[in-house]
Amino acid sequence: MRKPPIDVRPATGKLGILLPGMGAVATTFMAGVEMIRRGQAKPIGSLTQLSTIRLGKRTDNRSPKISDFVPLASLDSIEFGAWDLFPDNAYEAAVEAGVLSREHLELVKPFLESIHPMKAVFEPSYVKRLMGPHVKTGTSKMDLAEQLMEDIARFKLERNVERCVAVWCGSTEVYRETTPVHATLEAFEQGLRDSSDDIAPSAIYAYACVRSGVPFANGAPNLAADFPALQELARDKQVPLAGKDFKTGQTWMKTIIAPGLKARMLGLQGWYSTNILGNRDGEVLDDPESFRAKEVTKLGALEYILQPKLYPDLYEGFHHVVRINYYPPRGDNKEGWDNLDIFGWLGYPMQIKIDFLCRDSILAAPIVLDLALFLDLAQRAGMSGIQEWLSFYFKSPMTAPGLYPEHDLFIQLIKLKNTLRWMRGEELITHLGIEYYD
Repeated sequence: MRKPPIDVRPATGKLGILLPGMGAVATTFMAGVEMIRRGQAKPIGSLTQLSTIRLGKRTDNRSPKISDFVPLASLDSIEFGAWDLFPDNAYEAAVEAGVLSREHLELVKPFLESIHPMKAVFEPSYVKRLMGPHVKTGTSKMDLAEQLMEDIARFKLERNVERCVAVWCGSTEVYRETTPVHATLEAFEQGLRDSSDDIAPSAIYAYACVRSGVPFANGAPNLAADFPALQELARDKQVPLAGKDFKTGQTWMKTIIAPGLKARMLGLQGWYSTNILGNRDGEVLDDPESFRAKEVTKLGALEYILQPKLYPDLYEGFHHVVRINYYPPRGDNKEGWDNLDIFGWLGYPMQIKIDFLCRDSILAAPIVLDLALFLDLAQRAGMSGIQEWLSFYFKSPMTAPGLYPEHDLFIQLIKLKNTLRWMRGEELITHLGIEYYD
């Protein structure tokens, strides 16, 4: 073990986790953390709580839990805050979401009832299928951002919170690309004062959080923080950023299967994906403009993993189709169905069929926990700006300008664990292994 290259401040005091959007994902996350704190459940799906990390050689037999290796905030130190366009408390919102059973919700009912959302920043043109009464009004988008900053300051004071992180758990907004207003911090702040139509509500949250020194993770495909102006502000304020779009169901499966095809040099003619879901996310994505934002993040992973330009005989021109269908009876229990037309030796065709009956919020909740704890760790370690080592959790990972994102789930996991090893002065693991045979 070498001297660590950076100093990591201890996780003292309370950590506030702020959640823009208090729907299915957020309430499942909050209820789950409280049940885990009470010993009523296990943190299944969470790397920060369950995963180990190998240190040194295989023969050293050193594999502590990540939570024992790096100084993460404890679950007992967490305080929750949220914004939502509906005034329901977290218990009422969880009942409406229909993810967790009444039996589980009753275990933590008083706790969830104590969590009331702050008024949301909401713009109907960005989420066309929703409308709620619990929203902020202001003279400009800058005024709305300042109201969010006041919310953050008040939350920290009232809950006696030392540090905060924010994880976007709200809806998918309509697809937008960057414009000149996103190019510089000066242009963006003028755009806020002018209430520019190009600035999404999620970007107002991201700005308010970063201005307040709060790390921000974007769990949706929104144009919230992945543009130069916000990244400039994050560097200036020494705040970590991560995103975008939680990698939960179908895309998670793609980042497992596609690296396997490429590792064996098997070809792909086409990959057809369809989804049915009936939660609020499904209702929002029933709007073509919101679906377009999700489609972009879902389509990108295969191109980057398979690299058709390097392997034209195997992957050039493969057909990739993604569909999402709103089907209310399914609720939060999404079904992702995939058909892969592949080919092997001498070009002989084969097929793979995947039918993933998943629970979106059950898969997303541990991601929210890990991102919150890792972003807090990053800030205490002085790591600001884009945290590419957290790509493991996202469909469309943020990267430095001009750098293509790494989508291979297994490379992402190596990157994450090597970052933790580097942080603590441990040797990076390359898996070469030749030293065992010298």
